Parts: sequence; C-alpha cells; structure tokens
Amino acid sequence: MNSPTALVDVEDVRAHVDAVLALRVAELRGELARSGSEADLLADAVAVMLSGGKRLRAAFCYWSWRAHGGLPGTAREQVVLEVGAALELFQAAALFHDDVMDDSDTRRGLPAAHRTFAELHASAAWSGDARRFGESAAILLGDLALVLSEQAFREALAREPQPLRTEASAVFDLMRTEVTVGQYLDVLAQALPWGLDPAADEARAREVIRAKSARYSVEHPLVLGAVLAEAAVDEIDACRAIGLPLGEGFQLRDDLLGVFGDPTTTGKPAGDDLREGKRTVLVARAMARARAAGDTVTEGMLRSELGCRDLDDDAVRVLADAIAATGAPDDVEQLIGELTQGALAALSGPQLDEPGRTMLGRLAHAAVDRRA
Repeated sequence: MNSPTALVDVEDVRAHVDAVLALRVAELRGELARSGSEADLLADAVAVMLSGGKRLRAAFCYWSWRAHGGLPGTAREQVVLEVGAALELFQAAALFHDDVMDDSDTRRGLPAAHRTFAELHASAAWSGDARRFGESAAILLGDLALVLSEQAFREALAREPQPLRTEASAVFDLMRTEVTVGQYLDVLAQALPWGLDPAADEARAREVIRAKSARYSVEHPLVLGAVLAEAAVDEIDACRAIGLPLGEGFQLRDDLLGVFGDPTTTGKPAGDDLREGKRTVLVARAMARARAAGDTVTEGMLRSELGCRDLDDDAVRVLADAIAATGAPDDVEQLIGELTQGALAALSGPQLDEPGRTMLGRLAHAAVDRRA
C-alpha cells in the first residue's frame, strides 16, 4: 500500500483530481472547436499527457492540507483538489517543454509529443521540416497547458478571501518562476564544459535539481496545502524544511532510474539519460570516483560517450555498468537516504493532524523509494 499509485488513491484523491482534469480537457475541446477540426489534435495531446502521471504533487498538496487541519467534506476540500489539478496541469506543461529541450523520444512509454507531431507532418507529406513542426507544436502544447493551469488555479480560488488568494498565488507564482529558471540552468549545464571539476559539476547539478524539480515536486505542493489550511507562518516554514530535501531525493531517485531503471516500468528506454547527456549528481560522482581511482577508461567513456545520441543499447549498457562499477550509485543512494531522514525528522516536528501526518510520511517514502 506504499506505492505512489496506491497512496494517491486513498480517499479517492486521484479520482477527484482526474475528474477536474477531465472537465478541463472537455472545456478545452469546446474552445478549440471554434478554431477548426485540426485544433482538436491539441486537446488530444493534452489528454494523453494528463492520462499518465502519479498525481504525487496533488497528493502532497491535499494531505498537507489535511495535516494542517483541513476537513474533508467541506467546500475548501474541493478548492484543494482543484489546486492539485492545477499543479498537474503545470507538470504537463513542464513535460511538453522538457521533452523538446531534452530531445526525448518517449514519455511514459509513448512517443513524446514533438515526435508524434513530427510523424504526423511526415506521414502527410506536408511542406517544411517535420522535426521543426513537431517541436513547434510541442512548445505550443506546453504553453496551452500553462494557460489551463493558470485558469484552473485562478478559478479554484475565485470565491476564497482575498488574503488567502494573495498568499496562495504568491506560492504558485514563485513555483512557476523557479521551474523556468531551473530549466534554463539545466540547459546551461548541458552547454558548459563538464568533467574538469566534478565537485563543481555536482554542485551545479544539485542547484538545477532544487530549482527545476525539488521545490515544485514536493516543497511548493506542501506549502500550498498548508496555506489553504490557513496554517501559521512557522508551520509553513516547516513545510519548506520537509519539502526541499524530500524533493531533492525524489529527483535523485529519478536520475538513478534514468540510467538503471526497467524500461517496462519507467516507460523510457534504458539509459536514456546517458544518451541525452544529463549532467546529474550520479555522473558527477562517477567522474569524481573514476579520477580518484585513476580509472582513465571510465573517465574517457564519460567524457566521450555521455550525450551521444547514437549510442546503441550495448554501448549504453557498457557505460551504465562502468558508472555502477565506480560506486557512484551507492553514493547517490546514501545521499537520498540522508535527505529523506532529514525530511522525515522535520515531519515529526510540527503538531500535524492525523491521518495527514501519516499519509505525508508514506508519500515521502513512496516518492524516494519508487521504481518508476
């Protein structure tokens, strides 16, 4: 019962959030219908992106609200669930854009949106460049999901008191700004020289994690839940102390899965992060360990093969095995454990209500222990 899928189903959180998302997509179809039948493909793509996902962000928001005194069955509960849907729409927007920037082939076992639209262009023999068409469509899909996210958030809070709307909006706005900056830092990290100073590479990777993923995956959903419960300032600060290390552990787990995960579970080809050349803590630690051990073979492989899009499966496996042999995955596992322990220690501090406290603890473990 500690899998993310099972936990977000407790008290039908997923079902309620999915119902809100389905309504948003239906409304989108109606709006796009006025622009012609071709525009309905955009609604289809948004629906596909929203059909996957664990709904962890919505669950963190909801159970933080409960842990800070939120009562089920009240009008505010529906507000929290709609804010959770807004978080999921924002996640969809980030994924549309992220897949273009990473030049990813798949998302959750299906072709990434830019690949789908490129194939549409090619199969129809339209004029122009199919790849550019696909990327343009995916960027616009991300923008569209951002519009839907903002709309869902604004309408969820429309009947709430102005002070609450202001406080919640400040969190939501900060989250969106940080993710945008984090995406740029990630792009920048891919362009900067790498491998000359592994300590600096790791510091940069963790900076990207915090800005791009950790805060919006866990910290900001926790804070939004507390704000919607009208929690005190010190309780909201405690959410940040819990959420940031837990969010960092969440992303570090994702980095391990990006190299060593089972494709049938993760929905992405094995070692896809290696082909994409992601500058993660994992590869920075592997480089540091290889250099310390005088392992020039592994060091050379990391320099020359990380980010090579044409690596075949055998070459990816060899590179992944070389990274594993350095002991870097164990380092990352230890770091995840340390971050999680810190988050759980902070979770035990404030006076949180049950079952919210227990559910947050279970969600924390599910986020960092998952295999997909």
